[in-house]
Amino acid sequence: METKNIMIVGVGGQGSLLASKLLGHLLLGQGYDVKVSEVHGMSQRGGSVVTYVRYGDRVHSPVIDKGEADFIVSFELLEAARWLSYLKPGGQIVTSTQRMDPMPVITGAAAYPENLVEKLRATGAKVDALDCLALAQEAGSGKAVNIVLMGRLSHYFDLPEEAWDASLEAIVPAKFLDLNRRAFALGKNA
Repeated sequence: METKNIMIVGVGGQGSLLASKLLGHLLLGQGYDVKVSEVHGMSQRGGSVVTYVRYGDRVHSPVIDKGEADFIVSFELLEAARWLSYLKPGGQIVTSTQRMDPMPVITGAAAYPENLVEKLRATGAKVDALDCLALAQEAGSGKAVNIVLMGRLSHYFDLPEEAWDASLEAIVPAKFLDLNRRAFALGKNA
């Protein structure tokens, strides 16, 4: 199988690293060679965080170059737009419609772009956008946006639901497992 590339993009503190660990565990369990690479910006100060997940028969490098991502999973709309140049033609964006103002917007030096979903689609990108924060809150915690996104991403994979659940069980602390199972199901079925 040719190597597939997933970029998980967001803002520090949103749970993108847990999401990448979940994906890595899932894909390893399915027999793929997997490479995961974490790139931290100013993550502790709300800065951009990017994780690359590459999998296939044989993966030689953990890095995804521009135009190579099969999927961009975004925790925030502006981050999806920021990393759009990495999406390959025909690639899929799975994004939360959540908006987190970056520092230039907070200070008034810039305005948050309007109609980002429409602008992303206008580039030819396939965009699956949903209010992951509302779904996470419905599951029991706004911190479960990452698992809602993984549930949504599971739509695009032909992998057994039991494999996703086994990875959730392996990666998520036991006391949060039921909440995360609900979050996953809400994202998957949204």
